Amino acid sequence: MGKLIYATNTSLDGYTEDATGSFGFAEPDEDVHVFYNGLMRGVGTQLLGRRMYETMAVWETDPSFAAESVIQADFAAAWQDSDKLVYSRTLAEPITKRTRIVRSFDVDEARGLKESSAADLSVSGPGLAAHALRAGVVDEISLVISPVTVGAGKPAFPADLRLDLELIDERRFGNGAVHVAYRVRA
Repeated sequence: MGKLIYATNTSLDGYTEDATGSFGFAEPDEDVHVFYNGLMRGVGTQLLGRRMYETMAVWETDPSFAAESVIQADFAAAWQDSDKLVYSRTLAEPITKRTRIVRSFDVDEARGLKESSAADLSVSGPGLAAHALRAGVVDEISLVISPVTVGAGKPAFPADLRLDLELIDERRFGNGAVHVAYRVRA
């Protein structure tokens, strides 16, 4: 059975984007990118919100990203080597392979995916992750916290949800970013 992992970058004050919608403050350096490459290689299925999908699809649709470095080529290959479920009411067709459009989040489907998967699954995008967190189907939370506060923006977590967590991993990067991973306690 696979675990469902909510993985995201945040500012120290808990935002995935600043008030203008920018997430440039979380751009990974080589060490952080290598870390994400390893995380992505363990994922068999990605659950993505539409905006996150459109942001990440470049790893398949724009070869210039992979051409920038061996590290980025490795990430592109890992990203392409997973199935993708994109939750969107407006997206008509996928622009990447191994991708299916789903109109709304279904808790039973998410549980079924976990139960039938030998590999881990990831959920990306704070809006979609909020649905999965509220439904109790997220097993782990993996955060890369950037050494910056942005004051406002899109929060990584819903404000009205309490989660009891157990620290299972931590790592410090040379650029001042920190990775923390937590198991969600039932």
